[in-house]
Amino acid sequence: MPETNITHLHSCTCSNCTDEQQHLPVTQNSRRDFFKNASLLTAGAFMPPSLANAVSGDAYHQNEIFSNKAVKKGKANVFTLLHTSDIHAQLYTHDEFFWENNQPVYKKRGGFAVLKTMLQKLKAENPANTVIIDGGDCFQGSGTASLSQGQAIIPLINNIGYDLILPGNWEVVYGKEMMRKDLGGYNSAKICANMFHDTTDEHRNEMIFPPYWTKIVAGVKIGFIGYNDPLTPKRQSPAYSKGILFTKPEVNVQKYIKLLRDYEQCAMVFLVTHMGLAQQIDLANKVDVKGVDYILGADTHERVRKPIQGAYAKVTEPGAFGSFVARLDVVIEDGKIIDENYHLLDVDPEKYKPDAAMNELVEKVRQPYTQQLNKVIGKTAVPLVRYYVLENPMDNLITDAMHWKYKDKVDFVASNGFRFCPPLVPDAKKGYAEITNDFLWSMMPVEADLKIGEISGKQLKEWLEKELHNVFAKNPAQRFGGWLVRFKGITLNFTVNKEAGQRINEIKINGQALDETKMYKMLGCERDGDPDDTICRIEKVNNPRKTGEHIHNVIREYLAAHPLVSPKIEGRVTATDAPANLLSQLEGYDYIFR
Repeated sequence: MPETNITHLHSCTCSNCTDEQQHLPVTQNSRRDFFKNASLLTAGAFMPPSLANAVSGDAYHQNEIFSNKAVKKGKANVFTLLHTSDIHAQLYTHDEFFWENNQPVYKKRGGFAVLKTMLQKLKAENPANTVIIDGGDCFQGSGTASLSQGQAIIPLINNIGYDLILPGNWEVVYGKEMMRKDLGGYNSAKICANMFHDTTDEHRNEMIFPPYWTKIVAGVKIGFIGYNDPLTPKRQSPAYSKGILFTKPEVNVQKYIKLLRDYEQCAMVFLVTHMGLAQQIDLANKVDVKGVDYILGADTHERVRKPIQGAYAKVTEPGAFGSFVARLDVVIEDGKIIDENYHLLDVDPEKYKPDAAMNELVEKVRQPYTQQLNKVIGKTAVPLVRYYVLENPMDNLITDAMHWKYKDKVDFVASNGFRFCPPLVPDAKKGYAEITNDFLWSMMPVEADLKIGEISGKQLKEWLEKELHNVFAKNPAQRFGGWLVRFKGITLNFTVNKEAGQRINEIKINGQALDETKMYKMLGCERDGDPDDTICRIEKVNNPRKTGEHIHNVIREYLAAHPLVSPKIEGRVTATDAPANLLSQLEGYDYIFR
């Protein structure tokens, strides 16, 4: 696999920058080359010549398709796939992050009522031949979802009218039985070919969901095979997945491709996956998926503007938080595919008027929790954003709160590098944004216990090397989970492009060089189901003990003591193979894939 080109960033140097811009990075080199190199063959190598340049990814080509004479006369037909994923129960229109002219820009996007209008209008353009799909992680990520264990989200999804749904890695958050009840409440079809009952009864090793689904559209049959992240039991708290066995797609994907192609006689086969962009690109380059046209991916919230061509399939992802919809139009003539167009669309409230009935339904399902969730617990003077790989204001707020509470008892604190939660941007006139309990649930959708333990400097270094490899492995198959672990009390310098276990150049604990023989006290969140002596995936921690505090309460206490916060990127993590004034790494979102 070619070496990864990471997005390098440096701080803004303009004299008239806003305070936020002075502390946010500017792109220099993107990860675009990595994803290009990850494709072993040029676009169209496994497609007929007529398709090699067909995927233009723009509205002009979409209009061309529907205005084509053959389509208008009924000689050719068009089917449309509309794909969302990683909505994370974000009920309302919210601030969304964009990168334009080398600086962050925030726009209002998403919300179930806007999404409902948009999907229905898009479907109305091709009503008989449109399939609406969601790729998972829908009933975790907000206060309403967490407090109702996902039940409040079911009527919202049913009101939209999805045809097909895949469980994501966070669908297990309330346990196996609740997952089955929540997904069972959906009116749509559910598929997943790699989740099995891990029980001692007669259902052992049976599939929890059907592995595939077919539908006749535009005069042809198309098939979908579903795959959740096989690393879910490791990425999430192990207790969430108790009673579920996960397998890799390679175990059975070729069997189902053959079934759909040879026996069901599908004209196209799609994988609907929730594995993360790097893993999905890796899968697209494996012969196991030969016969698949598209991998409709999810999990890492990437906004793929143009399908990424692998050796055997193309890969897409539709962003997150209900802010985007991926649209794929395919033209069929005489049972054959003659053209196609992929386009990523914004869920823009200025373009799509919120659906009144959905608005009422949102308020109805949220009503039991409204008073609690609307309570203001603090204010921020800077955008709370979580779109940076190494360090960001939102997670610095969390680790600042943990460190503030326990600074006299520990040497450093650590928190996982989560991906969920849209930004919270201060009002331009007021100069601040209110932080509510609802936003707290979006930042930390699980009410975790805090835990103290002791580790050696050697353990700490080995752990950080492992976490760096999880994020920056040159082989995408070795990438794992979210972004780099967050911390306070540690400063870290590393080299991205070194080999595994050799990236770290320097670690300091509270300004002092790491002593590998010394024991350090740490604080982190406990994950349900981990061994007692594990904290933040660090195993064999000495003297582990719960503090009796939950992360939510500590953040509330911190905000009460600091009524107006301004967490910024501070340089807790730096890299040598980047500009000297590197502050962070920026994930490859929509501006990468234009």
